[in-house]
Formats: sequence, structure tokens, C-alpha cells
Amino acid sequence: MTGIRLTAPAPGWAIDADVVVVGSGVAGLTTALRCAAAGLDTVVVTKAHLDDGSTRWAQGGIAAALGEGDTPEQHLDDTLVAGAGLCDEAAVRTLVTEGPDAVRRLISTGAHFDTTDSGDIALTREGGHHRRRIAHAGGDATGAEISRALVGAVREAALHTIENALVLDLLTDAEGRTAGVSLHVMGEGQHDGVGAVRAPSVVLATGGMGQVFSATTNPPVSTGDGVALALRAGAEVSDLEFVQFHPTVLFLGADSEGQQPLVSEAVRGEGAHLVDGDGVRFMLGQHELAELAPRDIVAKAITRRMLDRGAEHMYLDARHFGAAMWEQRFPTILAACRSHGIDPVTEPIPVAPAAHYASGGVRTDLRGRTTVPGLYACGEVACTGVHGANRLASNSLLEGLVFAERIAADIAEARPSRTEPANGPGAWDAPVPLPAPETRAAIQRAMTRGAGVLRSADSLAAAAEELEALHRDAADDAEGASGAKAVVPGVDAWEVANLLLVSRVLVAAARDREETRGCHWREDRPDRDDAHGRRHLVVRIAPDRTPVVHRTETAAFPPVRPSD
Repeated sequence: MTGIRLTAPAPGWAIDADVVVVGSGVAGLTTALRCAAAGLDTVVVTKAHLDDGSTRWAQGGIAAALGEGDTPEQHLDDTLVAGAGLCDEAAVRTLVTEGPDAVRRLISTGAHFDTTDSGDIALTREGGHHRRRIAHAGGDATGAEISRALVGAVREAALHTIENALVLDLLTDAEGRTAGVSLHVMGEGQHDGVGAVRAPSVVLATGGMGQVFSATTNPPVSTGDGVALALRAGAEVSDLEFVQFHPTVLFLGADSEGQQPLVSEAVRGEGAHLVDGDGVRFMLGQHELAELAPRDIVAKAITRRMLDRGAEHMYLDARHFGAAMWEQRFPTILAACRSHGIDPVTEPIPVAPAAHYASGGVRTDLRGRTTVPGLYACGEVACTGVHGANRLASNSLLEGLVFAERIAADIAEARPSRTEPANGPGAWDAPVPLPAPETRAAIQRAMTRGAGVLRSADSLAAAAEELEALHRDAADDAEGASGAKAVVPGVDAWEVANLLLVSRVLVAAARDREETRGCHWREDRPDRDDAHGRRHLVVRIAPDRTPVVHRTETAAFPPVRPSD
């Protein structure tokens, strides 16, 4: 344990359970349903409403070898290529072999995917895939349909859910094993204010951390809460430097901030072209798959073209689809574009890269176990080794599905006993100083300038300096050294504390990786260095709150348990 926790009041209420699942996307709700089906007393904690996570925003679909002629081996090959030498092959093999049946079980739960005239699941292609293996729903509303089905199943099973609750810190017993979580419920209800769910198994399924950047496709709730909690609890995180920037996000202006509308990769999968201001298709000759190259390659090509042309964005041209195809296949994207004054039926769509997906996260094994006993992680918050240096399109929903089932099976088999928390608020003398809520914009600007699509030693050093200054300012305010009042604990301050911690760790890893690999693009180190770079960067937080970066000896992850 690090002895680090957020500044927060002592819990005013507590409930007991066998499992607490934090998050309500595909990973969290699948875990919860499987745990409950195994007879475990399961509580779901979610930051907003059950359907407000990243899953419902997923447009493209879920990848699995479901089509005629496709095989898990082909899916594995495409995933390994996209991962740029850093995928854990055992994790990928688990994903692609268990994936098809996991999707079928999702369908049996109530999810309805689009079908062909013959009744088979309709499949499309996305970047990096050599086969049509992306199942979709409602044209471009796959995530919304999966979320609808899982939320409905949770309601039908009458699972105990706590909505509008921000998780704060992990509770542990005297032996350092997981004993639950502290959390803050926003608003009146059965539970209100800071409380605790005491449980011997905690599953983090909190999603991503896109809000560390000024512009992202992630919803406002994606503030890295799970990664920050895990770091404070002493868990290891890995590969946090690999942030995938989606190549085609609707460009709303250079100063636009917050969640930006995504233009799904499936639009390119159906034949849309990337063009510059002169209408030139600049992806031709860049990669054998042209517009369907892996996302890091497309994002880099767009950024290079923007720099060469002095442009703020490029264009995605799908006028040749015609109105009928736009309305039937991509109704969500069509509506989003038109709401911003752009009609893709008659004009190209202005696009630019924006922060989209964290390939790294809390390090786990193939059963979702982290380096803290009793703490699991699943979905985007986790680093299973599946994605390597760059996630293959539409593997994220599948990863959440497959590893959620594995986590539930592990907890059901182990059935650990409940123990008494020994580290609740008040147990330590030095809680994390809380940054002022307005610090959020400063963090996002520093990260966008210094650790965005293009990175260098100089830009990362500048970002690190800005972040450390914000870190010191928070400490000075807490101690009264600055003359300012200490920040009052609350949701805004806790979120900013999480963003600042995650940003500092991400930048520390990005500075250490002196090469270009996958979605980590160092313009001062443009080449891939397999001799030194085919290693994972594992980070812990020291008791003095300093990120400590460790490079693995090989491309394989070390065990999460010394005995494994």
C-alpha cells in the first residue's frame, strides 16, 4: 500500500456485499450479471446513470470471427499487427477464441444486431481488419444497443445499483487485501454523501481517461478515476503512454473542448475517402489498406498532411454513399453532422484526430486480477496486453465482454471471505492535497500541447513541468503556504485530482519511451526501436506521490502474483 488517499470525509453509511463492480459499461454490467448469476451478492456503482458510460457512445461495433471464412487466427494476426509488437499473444488468443461465443451470449442477453436479408449477422470492415468481422446495431448505434440490453438485464435481475456515485479509494484490510471502496453519492436517495461498500472483491470497470485532453470523444465522466484509485492503492499500471487518437472526429473549431462527435471508422469501412482541401486522397500509397490502415497510421497521416498544408483539419468524403445509405447505415453520424451545419450527403466532413482510447491501464492477468489482491480491472481501465501499442478497431467492446466473464468466473471460484477495512479515512496522516476545480482546464491544455498526437522530448518536458507546478500548488494551498484557502473536498476537486495524477503518470511513461511505436508518436524519435522499445513500461506511485517507471526485461508482462 502507498498510504495515499483522497482528502474526503469519513463514510457516513456502509453496505456489505460479496462483489462491488465500479462502472456500468459492457465490462461492468457483464461482470455484475455473471457474478449475480453465480449467487454472489453484487453491487454496481456508477458515476452517472447506468447507461451514461463510454459503451453507449460506441458507434462502429464489436469485432469477432463470426463470418464465413473468418477464423480466430486471422483476427489474432490483425490484432498483433495493430499492436506494433507489444501485444500479449496469450491475451489476444484468449480474446479471439472466446470472443465469438461471448458475442452469442450477449445476443442471448437481449442485444439485437443488424442482420442481412438471410438473417445472418451483418458484418462490416474497419481499419486494420482484413475481413468483414464487425457486428453492428442500429447502423451506427452499436454501443447504445448493447447498453440497452445489459441495463435491461440488470434491472430485470434486480441488482443493487448505486447511481450518481464517484468512487474515491480502495479499502483494504490489515493484510493489505481488498475490503471494498469508499464513494460519494451525488444527490439525495437511499445513500447520500460519502459512504462505503465493504466487499472482498472489487472490479474496476470505470472506462477511460480521455478528459485529460482538451478534445476527446469520451463522455464527461471519463476522468481516469479507476486508474487513479488503483495507483493510490499501490497497483501497477502499464502502457499508459499509448493513447489512441481517433483519426476522424468532427472538427468543430480549433478552440473546441470537451466531448467531440465521432465519425466512426465504419464510414471508411464502407468506402469513404480521406482527402485534403484540394480533394486529393492522401492515404493512397501510405499503407496497403489506405483509409483502412490501423488508426495510428491514419492519425499520423492526417496530422502530417495538416502540418504540410498549414490546415486545421482534413476531410472525409462520403458523398458517393447517397442519402439513402447515410440515413440507413449511419443515422447517428448523419444527425450529428447536420446538427453542426454539415450535410455529408452533399459535402465532405471536416475531421481531425482527437483523444479516443487508452490502450494502457491497470495491469492485469488473464483473469483480470491486478497486483493488489482482490482488486480486478476490466475494459478500458485495464491493461490486459490485448491492445499492445495501438488498439485494433472494435476490439474494445469484445475485450470488455470476454474478460468480464473471466473475472466473474474467478471470483465465483475463489469466493473470498469478507474482512474488516483497516484503511478508511482518518487512518492516514497525509491525504492527497486537492487541486482547485479550475485546474482542470490547465491540465487539459498542458496535455494537449505536450502529450497529444505529436510528442517530443521538449514538449513532454514542458508538460511535466506544468503538471508538477500544479501538483506543488495544490500542496501549498493545502498547507496554507500560498495564502489561499485549502480546496473543499467535492466531486469537481476529486475529479481534478484524478486527472492530475493520471496525467503525471502518462507523461512520465511517454518521456521514458524514446521511440515511435503504435499510437505513441515521438517526432524527435521517429523510428521504432525494437532492441530497447519492445518492452512494457510499468508504473507505480511512490509514497511521496512520485511516479516510478520500470521497464520490463522482455515484451512479456511479469506475473501479477509472485507465485504465478
